[in-house]
Amino acid sequence: MALLLGYDVGSSSVKATLMEAQSGKVLASASSPEKELEIIAIRPGWAEQHPQTWWENVIAATGKIKAQTDFEPAEVKAIGISYQMHGLVAVDRNQNVLRPAIIWCDSRAVEIGRKAMKGIGERKCLTRLLNSPGNFTASKLKWVMENEPEVYSRIHKIMLPGDYIAMRMTGEIRTTPSGLSEGIMWDFKKQGLADIVLEHYRISEELIADIVPTFSVQGELTVQAAEQLGLKPGTVVSYRAGDQPNNALSLNVLNPGEIAATAGTSGVVYGISNKPNHDKKSRVNTFVHVNHSAKTPRYGVLLCLNGTGILNSWLKHNTGTIDYAEMNALAEKAPVGSEDLVILPYGNGAERTLENRNIGASIHGLNFNIHNKSHLLRAAQEGIVFALNYGLEIMRAVGVKIKTVRAGNANMFLSPLFAQAFATVTKSVVELYNTDGSQGAARGAGIGAGIYKGAEDAYVGLAPIRTIEPDRKSDSAYQGVYEHWKKVLLRVISDKG
Repeated sequence: MALLLGYDVGSSSVKATLMEAQSGKVLASASSPEKELEIIAIRPGWAEQHPQTWWENVIAATGKIKAQTDFEPAEVKAIGISYQMHGLVAVDRNQNVLRPAIIWCDSRAVEIGRKAMKGIGERKCLTRLLNSPGNFTASKLKWVMENEPEVYSRIHKIMLPGDYIAMRMTGEIRTTPSGLSEGIMWDFKKQGLADIVLEHYRISEELIADIVPTFSVQGELTVQAAEQLGLKPGTVVSYRAGDQPNNALSLNVLNPGEIAATAGTSGVVYGISNKPNHDKKSRVNTFVHVNHSAKTPRYGVLLCLNGTGILNSWLKHNTGTIDYAEMNALAEKAPVGSEDLVILPYGNGAERTLENRNIGASIHGLNFNIHNKSHLLRAAQEGIVFALNYGLEIMRAVGVKIKTVRAGNANMFLSPLFAQAFATVTKSVVELYNTDGSQGAARGAGIGAGIYKGAEDAYVGLAPIRTIEPDRKSDSAYQGVYEHWKKVLLRVISDKG
């Protein structure tokens, strides 16, 4: 029996799935830790995590898998890794981490990226990088160069979070074209490393990891790693991808016109195109998709909202609500629009759809004589939907067509109110699947190891479990509420300058 093991290394937790390759059946799944991982924020706008913590929880999640089901380590034929995007991990020649990882929602490099856009040239950035250097990995490395020169001088290689986990497994420091594109270190015109960014930032090409295909044998488990994980030495690591390209893979979103969504800590809509389109203000971003090739180009256009599930989590921990199911039920007691209560869910760093502004989260129109917890909870879920729709307007403007959206039946999409509001406001059909990032990583590992003949064979056992159509009865009400929400947003942006 051939088994596949997939890991999804997020900023909240690490999830692992053991899957039977032939049937696509999930034999076991587990996550670690029980409580959400800490994000270190020693200054406003900063966000860091210790990479060692990710590895410890990869080990812990694997241990839980082994406790759930009886299998022989030799039956695991391939390992896949999904990971939180845009992070920066720096190691020395002994593969020791030099500082905490600067993760995706950290805002410290916004101004560096803005200056680079002007220094490199806006037209050159948009035609060759398809993005502004922005607050992405290359700009974060430039921040380290400028602010921590002693640390920078000791860097042997930089990596994305998934590259670090693969290094811990295999001892090999490698990355992918998709990974380099998410760090804004990929030149779409030359189909290679973006010299224009490295030269502008004075970053040596020697710091960049070796490039391997997304689907390929990228290394083998070392004896030490196998012992820590309880697996067989020599087991291949054959896939790695950022969480959003991987989420698309997990939902069989691989071709133009197909759309994937997720609403975890951050909210993302990710659409596939065969044309290298870009937004002139880089409010949505274009990356190399996992199945991109020169002959059949595939680009992922990504809309990201940092303040999504983290807003719901904040409310859970600060309103005395027992659990998310109770929150969802309470939210449904309030009417559409929460009686003019507006929440802007922008409290998790600089937001790309707002041109990398950090306007913070805010509540507007609160009336102590009318509003209660139900209104607050509904306004939060509606605010997230509206913020995603605000970004979708940008995606549509760059040519992404949105009719059917596929998402995992998880996180915010577990809320009937959220799922219905999303379908109605965005005017799209939402298909929900019983899958997640770790399952996608397992399927990706099967493709990369050649266990599946091609991507089309990797989706055995995957089918939608629920479909949500737009609600015509509440459509006009939601459109009016959305326009009111957008006016509040634009006023706040204007006030913030």
